[in-house]
Amino acid sequence: MLAPGDRFERYVVDAVLGHGGYATVYRVHDAAAPDRVAALKILDEQHRHQAQVARLRREFELARGLDHPHIVKVFERGAGWLTMEVVDDAVTTLVDRDARLAALGQIADALDYTHNRAVVHCDVKPANIRVAALRAVLIDFGVAHSMTDDIGRRPTDAEMSLPYAAPELITGHAPVSATDEYALACTTVELLTGAPPFTDDSRMGLIRAHLHQQPPRWSRQFSWLPRVFDSILAKALAKDPADRYRSCREFVSLVTRALR
Repeated sequence: MLAPGDRFERYVVDAVLGHGGYATVYRVHDAAAPDRVAALKILDEQHRHQAQVARLRREFELARGLDHPHIVKVFERGAGWLTMEVVDDAVTTLVDRDARLAALGQIADALDYTHNRAVVHCDVKPANIRVAALRAVLIDFGVAHSMTDDIGRRPTDAEMSLPYAAPELITGHAPVSATDEYALACTTVELLTGAPPFTDDSRMGLIRAHLHQQPPRWSRQFSWLPRVFDSILAKALAKDPADRYRSCREFVSLVTRALR
């Protein structure tokens, strides 16, 4: 790992922002222009195989083709690295319920935008939503699916975030826009109640819950949640993607209206 003050290409490392399963993200500045900051994502040494380098390149290309205020902006890439805008805070740092609902609305807009361009994110979860001031940003298109030129590719078991994975993703079917809606619904429940809809200590337990278990009735657990919330979430979490809402924006709008 790099340390503050280290150089990488033309960048100087300021701090470590985070480390995932295969890469580390640093806050950096341009050595020639210190006020020009970026987030630098670098594949770990043990994850620089051809497939992982291609995955990072693909993440860059997909994100670069999307121009939306609530989708992370990428700047440049090299072999095993890319730079993108810095959005420092996790969505979980928002303490106000209305602020979280506003962030979810912005991410819903971003997802509908990507779906209209035949891209499914495939990894919507709180960790992939960052916030700065009043702006929420969707990040990490590493397992995104292009419905136009990527027909044969599916996220693997290792790439799935199981607490948010739609049944069709788990069973190996092609992701569709409703796949992101399911994950957004799981994210919504977690941001409002503190936990995703299905929790289990085992991987197989989570899989069984997504495939066969009906969503909880949260209004029985939280007095501030109306019963209509249960109905809204039940549709967004339908096992069959055809039974979910027509758009992410429609889903979040209904949740917001129910809670205000």
